[in-house]
Amino acid sequence: MKNNSPIIESLITEKSSEAQSRGKYSFRVTRDATKIDIKNAVKKLYGMDVKSVNIMISPKKTRLLKGKYEWAKRPCFKKAVVTLKDKKTMDPNKFKEQKAQ
Repeated sequence: MKNNSPIIESLITEKSSEAQSRGKYSFRVTRDATKIDIKNAVKKLYGMDVKSVNIMISPKKTRLLKGKYEWAKRPCFKKAVVTLKDKKTMDPNKFKEQKAQ
């Protein structure tokens, strides 16, 4: 089965966990995903109505590891913050059950 969803994974950080109480959820998405694609994917995967979608590109980051002479590299990725209508809540790790046809 081919997965055409632009959503790669949900992002769980301290800041995003606090925003979930206000109905905002963070997802890592593909680089070519648009706001409309993400809105349709959330509707299809979770069955929730979306109020707005904000997209940002996190830059790559290189830093020196503590106590070592090694460089740690984080790749560049695209992130989407999805706001649900009426401040509804959902579990971002569980998908809506798909009916077999």
